[in-house]
Amino acid sequence: MSGAGEARHAQALAFLERAGWDGATLQALPGDASTRRYARLKRGGSSAMLMDQPRGAETASCPPDATTAERAALGYNAMARLAGPDCRPFAAISQFLSAAGLSAPGILAHDYEAGFLLIEDFGDGRMADLIQAGQAEAPFYETAIDALAHLHRTPAPRALSVPGGGEVRLLGYDTMAMLAEVWLLPMWFYPAATGRMLPEDAQASFDALWRAALVLLEVSRPVMILRDYHAENLMWLPSRSGVARAGLLDFQDALSGSAAYDVISMTEDARRDVGPELADAMIARYIQRRCAAEAGFDAEGFRFAAALLAAQRNTKIVGIFARLWKRDGKPRYRQFLPRMWRYLERDLCHPALAGLRGWFDEHVPQQYRGIPGPDLT
Repeated sequence: MSGAGEARHAQALAFLERAGWDGATLQALPGDASTRRYARLKRGGSSAMLMDQPRGAETASCPPDATTAERAALGYNAMARLAGPDCRPFAAISQFLSAAGLSAPGILAHDYEAGFLLIEDFGDGRMADLIQAGQAEAPFYETAIDALAHLHRTPAPRALSVPGGGEVRLLGYDTMAMLAEVWLLPMWFYPAATGRMLPEDAQASFDALWRAALVLLEVSRPVMILRDYHAENLMWLPSRSGVARAGLLDFQDALSGSAAYDVISMTEDARRDVGPELADAMIARYIQRRCAAEAGFDAEGFRFAAALLAAQRNTKIVGIFARLWKRDGKPRYRQFLPRMWRYLERDLCHPALAGLRGWFDEHVPQQYRGIPGPDLT
């Protein structure tokens, strides 16, 4: 362990002592695409989870009233409105979701300045793992979709109370955030796949086409979107009932936006194949739930938003996975790229996205849509 690692470990032990968990055994859990680290604590018959989010590990999050120029100067986290190194949003959103009747980890202790949370342990029953082990996938997806429909009955709050005091604003998923995300593809995937930078004229048309498409997105009643809602981030809690059986994780980047976003995140999962039949059934189930609860729910508008946001999200993920591979030294994310291209090609078939489909056909033809060779930079 490096000197910095030893110092951070000592900070964690001091936090656990203050929280009344001194003497617990710590089991480090595998990392994900973020800079957060997790460890399971066990002491006697009790367990909990330690979230370790070093404050200096990422660029700053977005100040609530920052201008576009200020966000650009702060970096990607501020442009895309990610929580970055601040763990207060996770605690505040967890409290909100629990109060709404959903299952989010309880906050047992916190040190926001140091970047530590002690949270409830939901165990090892990830939906993705249970499906991989042979359990039927439909019941998990139905519960996850029902949980979203339940959450979306309530409009997005403007602010959220932080356990221990204070509040955080729930910012909007605006055009700047969505553009910052799609730009990851030309910045990271394109040079990895082709060995060259995207020409300036192609960059200009890419930007113009996305701006024109995103103008068509109408969000008259924003809801809380969790932004990374899929089977690897959902735990199965069979001892609970109804929508509470879906244990929610990894929601610190939540924003206010279109209800279609998390539905698409679930049905076009980057890490596992979701068949078109299941995806279509879950979208229909969501629409049915919302129509039953709300007179005048715009099913057609929802389907268009789903197509547009699916294309936007999957464009972003192609870029993110290339960045994780090339910048962060995590080549395992290359394996997911063919799946993302299959989703994206399907999404771009919507008639309103014909211009974007033409751009991809011209600048990222089929021979580049897959796993780029390791010899390219």
